[in-house]
Amino acid sequence: MKRILILGSSGGNLYNLGGKDPKSLLEAVVRQVQSTTETEIAAIQFVAVDASLDFAKPTTAAHLWSWNGQEPVIIAEGTLKEIDKVAQEHDQKMADLIDSNQVDGLILMSADPAGTNKKAITAAIKHHIIAAGTGGTSMSNAQKIGLNVVAVSGTTGTTNETRAVSAMFALTKKWQIKYSPLIGGTDKDNNGASQNIWQNISLRGILMACLPAFITMAITLLISKIPGIPKSTNALFDIMLNGLPVIISAVAAKQISGLNDIAICAGVIAGLFSTKGGLIGGIICGIMAGILVSVIFKKCLQWHFPGTTANICAGSFAGLISGLTGYYLIAHLSAKLGDFLQFILNTAIAINPILAGAVAGFIIFPAILTGCYHAIFLPLIMLQMSKYGNSFLGAIDMCSLIMVATGINLANVLYPQKPSDRALAVPGLFINLLFGTYAESVYPFILSNKLEMIGTLICSTLAGCVVGLFNVSGTAYVPSFLGPAMSNNWLGFLLAMLTGIVSAFIMVLLINKLEKGKLS
Repeated sequence: MKRILILGSSGGNLYNLGGKDPKSLLEAVVRQVQSTTETEIAAIQFVAVDASLDFAKPTTAAHLWSWNGQEPVIIAEGTLKEIDKVAQEHDQKMADLIDSNQVDGLILMSADPAGTNKKAITAAIKHHIIAAGTGGTSMSNAQKIGLNVVAVSGTTGTTNETRAVSAMFALTKKWQIKYSPLIGGTDKDNNGASQNIWQNISLRGILMACLPAFITMAITLLISKIPGIPKSTNALFDIMLNGLPVIISAVAAKQISGLNDIAICAGVIAGLFSTKGGLIGGIICGIMAGILVSVIFKKCLQWHFPGTTANICAGSFAGLISGLTGYYLIAHLSAKLGDFLQFILNTAIAINPILAGAVAGFIIFPAILTGCYHAIFLPLIMLQMSKYGNSFLGAIDMCSLIMVATGINLANVLYPQKPSDRALAVPGLFINLLFGTYAESVYPFILSNKLEMIGTLICSTLAGCVVGLFNVSGTAYVPSFLGPAMSNNWLGFLLAMLTGIVSAFIMVLLINKLEKGKLS
């Protein structure tokens, strides 16, 4: 087992690149050290200052972080002058650890070999301990006095994660230990990416994360319709429309690679080149960028590139390769694919809009119950919105799904079968009305009563028929009172909404009265 000592400070330039959040910075290093069973944390001495050390004063607030055996913790608080004194005393403990052969390697981040880390680094030199880290000036000074540095990099262009990965690559390679970087967290961390990059490709995850951009686009379309608004506001919608592939590409690259900043940069570059490919082009190029940025970054570290250079290479080349591939090979095909899918939808609506609305309304509840909504409905809604700003299926979503759920909740609030049903229905009622989402709130009712499930399908089909009758396009995920204003036909949209909510309300009211009659 190789034991690693972490030394450093929040630094000057480092302060603006993760040092101002010492907990996240240290946890990133700890996560990489603990990603292999052959390395562990020996100790931590990290001075965190509430300002960049380029501008900090002796009176600036500071903290001293250490290691309690499980996680980084603060062991002292005070001014920078006071913490420096405590750190110098703590430095002796670090040196004693090294002298007692309890340390095999150092990870340095803006360390101070002439001050707060002097004794520890001197002991490391004496015992030929290897070190890796970042901070151009501090690492250079450490090397000058004889520290065996196996990897060094400046701080510019790095992140907490890439610095930690870079240092661990160097140390484990020297020790000939197998090391697979833990990119984006652990599999148990819902916010982190899986170690298998292919498992991170999730159309649902990408589109749900991009939903605010689609709603923003719909809002810009609404603004352009306000009477008296200058025609120049039409450009707002065009800007959002052209920017969607860039946003989607950046989100896809980040989610897939788990590398945050450099992945976002690569995704933006790829997205800028893929704008002609529309929604589908942005997704494809973003996925490519996410895969490439991870592969290139790891390869650069294996080839002993400094962390800054690895970041630059990964972000720029991944974005450029994906973007040029999208521009010359993918954009035309993805645009054609998008047009083809829209043609099928538009043709179905044109042939018989009422039937199209009825079918969509009938299947939307089963779709969300079986998980097909996010796999089929949501991508098609966003595909339509990416071209028109609103969507026929978006109107189905609001009227046949959200409003029907609202009617079910309202009936259970006003006339529940049992008092506990009212408590279940109240949150769902307000969330559906105020936020245009949370159809899942009616699951306890429709899944426990077959008659109510059948009635729900009938009501959602009726609402879909009205959507088709007026050939309405709109969106869900917005407050219900804004739905008509954000549609292409406010009156038709309003009537479809009322059909959904009123029919569902009456249906559940009758069922609840019937069930209560049976009980009595």
